[in-house]
Amino acid sequence: MAYMSQEGYDNMVAELKRLESIERPKASAAIAEARDKGDLSENSEYDAAKEAQAHLEDKINKLKLAISEAKIVDTSRLSADIVQILTKVEMTNLATKAKMSYTIVSENEADLRQGKISIKTPIAQGLLGKKVGDEVEIKIPRGVIKIRIDNISIAQ
Repeated sequence: MAYMSQEGYDNMVAELKRLESIERPKASAAIAEARDKGDLSENSEYDAAKEAQAHLEDKINKLKLAISEAKIVDTSRLSADIVQILTKVEMTNLATKAKMSYTIVSENEADLRQGKISIKTPIAQGLLGKKVGDEVEIKIPRGVIKIRIDNISIAQ
């Protein structure tokens, strides 16, 4: 089961619809076009089209599974008292004094460019359950960072 926002769920459903209604017919057409070019035993275009279709079907199946296991979090019931999924955490790296801000989301919603990190990342794991003012040491691949939590808010 994956907890996520309504927006994240809606985006997955829209992506599934796009893959099934647009990309799947394109893949079938590419296979048919390659098949029309003759001998299939030495047709690399046909093999590539079949492989692309297999990747597409795999992606569709993974999306269907993620959608079926999704549990939408009602953000109106969340509290900004502690760090949890769908909270935005503003913090300071105590070594560099750098300010950071991340929203903790499900794996499917993670997008670092938008400041959304997966709940499964070491930083998110180290922050879960902490409160404003807490100083936390988090083990990351490059070593250990010390962070102070400055603010917690509910993600919009």
